[in-house]
Amino acid sequence: MPGTVHIVGAGLAGLSAAVRLLGRGFRVAVYESTGQAGGRCRSYHDPQLDMVIDNGNHLLLSGNRAALSYLDVVGARDKLVGPGTASVPFMDLKSGERWTLHANDGAIPWWIFVASRRVPGTSPLDYLSIFKLTRATPSQTIGEVLNCNGALYDKLLQPFLVAALNTEPKESAASLAAAVMRETLLAGGRNYHPLIAHDGLSAAFVEPGLKHIEAKGGSVSFGQRVRTLNFDGNRVASIDVGETITLAEDDAIILAVPPVVAASLIPDLTVPTEFRAIVNAHYKIEPPKDLPVITGVVNGLVEWLFAFDSRLSVTISNADRLLDTPREELAATIWADVAKIAGIAAPLPPWQIVRERRATFAALPREDARRPGARTKWRNLALAGDWTATGLPATIEGAIRSGNRAADLISEPA
Repeated sequence: MPGTVHIVGAGLAGLSAAVRLLGRGFRVAVYESTGQAGGRCRSYHDPQLDMVIDNGNHLLLSGNRAALSYLDVVGARDKLVGPGTASVPFMDLKSGERWTLHANDGAIPWWIFVASRRVPGTSPLDYLSIFKLTRATPSQTIGEVLNCNGALYDKLLQPFLVAALNTEPKESAASLAAAVMRETLLAGGRNYHPLIAHDGLSAAFVEPGLKHIEAKGGSVSFGQRVRTLNFDGNRVASIDVGETITLAEDDAIILAVPPVVAASLIPDLTVPTEFRAIVNAHYKIEPPKDLPVITGVVNGLVEWLFAFDSRLSVTISNADRLLDTPREELAATIWADVAKIAGIAAPLPPWQIVRERRATFAALPREDARRPGARTKWRNLALAGDWTATGLPATIEGAIRSGNRAADLISEPA
């Protein structure tokens, strides 16, 4: 019978690894240092708003196959909602112009030949430039590969890429952008239907995952921080979680923790060292009935507006510049954008600002090169996390893929 896999960290990488391993007959024990699972993908009750909000808004796409497969296994696919088509409304806050990007589902993008379906001010030939990303080398930036000027970049690629990379696109690794594009915009419209967790990230990804782990006989322990890993030759012999847990010969460990924690536990581990912030704003107000669930925004402080029941929420990526702005000033400034987008003539409603200072690693070529793979030199130790070398930027899809990869290494050793 397979041994026990000890998974350190109950973020999405750790949860996905646990779900995958339990499906293959392994015993699983998960250790989480905080009191809540989900990591940077979680919901909580905010006393200021007296409602459940997410620590950060996340936009998924129908081409995120690992994320959707995970939801299928834990029985939560229905927790994601969207328009059911590759249709995304946008607004230019500077000009007031509104349009909807509306791609066809098939692999042949005939929609780019229909003016009403493509970005205003673009021609069909403009879209061919996106393919340049697929020929980029790991050291190249997007700014070195693409023309980062013009309607296509300003009204589609820039908002899409800054959301995916959480880094100024011109400085970001073109290879990471290419990986996202290959699976979404370049793969046909059926792969970029927008999706959001309408009832919250925890309700979609975390709570169903925890229930599945429990139902399959796994355990999740909270408030247990792994202090040390004890190595013996080519394996981890024991872990210290306040008490020493000795690993049997067929036991293994998956380290699904932030990079700084992993580097403190594993000798000579190279990890990303530069990070970027995300700012999210939540407003307690009933959205207009005709407001789309998701709206992309250009030429404003706001980048994406999400309409939930009794709440409007905003995401601003690559947001280091906003970390020191007073909260009240930031809430009012963002609300001015939100009110214009939503067509609301109302004073500032109850609000909450959530700043994730180290939301993701900086998607720069030099930082991408510092990401370690899942495999380590110790035969019973694997790494997981969206900061590992998944081939994708730091996203939900990347986190879940990393957990799957770590589980595969443990369950199918070379």
